Amino acid sequence: MKRILSTVLLLTLLILALAACGNRERPTITGEDASPDAIPDLVGSYSLNGIDPKGNEYGGVLIIKAGTKPGEYAMQWLITGAIQEGTGRVVGNQLLAEWRSIEGMEIDTYGEVTYTITTKGELYGPRTAANYDGEGTEIAFPNDENWGEFHLGPQLKK
Repeated sequence: MKRILSTVLLLTLLILALAACGNRERPTITGEDASPDAIPDLVGSYSLNGIDPKGNEYGGVLIIKAGTKPGEYAMQWLITGAIQEGTGRVVGNQLLAEWRSIEGMEIDTYGEVTYTITTKGELYGPRTAANYDGEGTEIAFPNDENWGEFHLGPQLKK
């Protein structure tokens, strides 16, 4: 009897946990589209969510660094199943980028993305991939300024 109750309790908890996962809200852009003369600094890391042209959801990190030329950005996407890199430039209030896969499941894939930039530094827009009909979408949210930094606890500081 005790074993049956334990099993029922465990199954109930599992069902509740799965139901909670299914009701999560999708990330939402909260900033207004930025004015072309007031583009926020784009250099940094971003949490990324996307849907590819086939309808598959993915997530990851987008890293944006200053490029080798003025007004250019070096970009790297670390996403589910692939690593991609590319370059981008700001035109108006959009970041236009070309990308290519450098590692992962579909190494020969390349394409373009057009991100609209918001006043909060969020990025959103369509993304295309060669050899696929249609387009996907991506949204990216800036990580806080301390993302990726290691902080020592008070007892470990010198």
